[in-house]
Amino acid sequence: MDIFKQLSSEAAVDMATPEYGEAIQEMSRCNKICHRINTTEPEMEKVRPLEEELFNGGLDATSYIMPPLQIDFGCQMKIGKSVFVNHSLTCMAAGGIIIEDGVMIGPNVRIVTDNHDLENRMVLRCKPVHIGRNAWIGVGAIILPGVTIGENAVVAAGAVVTKDVAANTIVGGNPAKLIKNI
Repeated sequence: MDIFKQLSSEAAVDMATPEYGEAIQEMSRCNKICHRINTTEPEMEKVRPLEEELFNGGLDATSYIMPPLQIDFGCQMKIGKSVFVNHSLTCMAAGGIIIEDGVMIGPNVRIVTDNHDLENRMVLRCKPVHIGRNAWIGVGAIILPGVTIGENAVVAAGAVVTKDVAANTIVGGNPAKLIKNI
């Protein structure tokens, strides 16, 4: 199994092994592209080709991510159609992130898929994050490993999402709790 499949399978991955070198190369590639995106004039025709390179051509023409941004594993992300991401997105995407069609993400959102083993900090334990169709993630929200956000759900500003969010609900707080059904 290649390193990227291992990372997205929730298996323990030791960063000290030679196999992890391929992951380090991907992080370096993404870091360089993010730097270029973040230092380019914020004009769509200049930024767009760089974003497409970051996601290996997997960014639909109807989706847009405003710079600046920081994404460590572009190859581990899938972004649907008509997705809008406001500025300052940070994704620790080793475990895989799926953002479905029509999702809106506010500024300063953090999406995290990886964590470290408590006994051996060189071991990663990743869990994928899945954001369902037409979900809305408010400014400054943090979405932690293994979370699925349901279709049409709303995550309030500043929420820290530690557990799955049901479809057609609004959650908020730290940790995020149900506010109401939509």
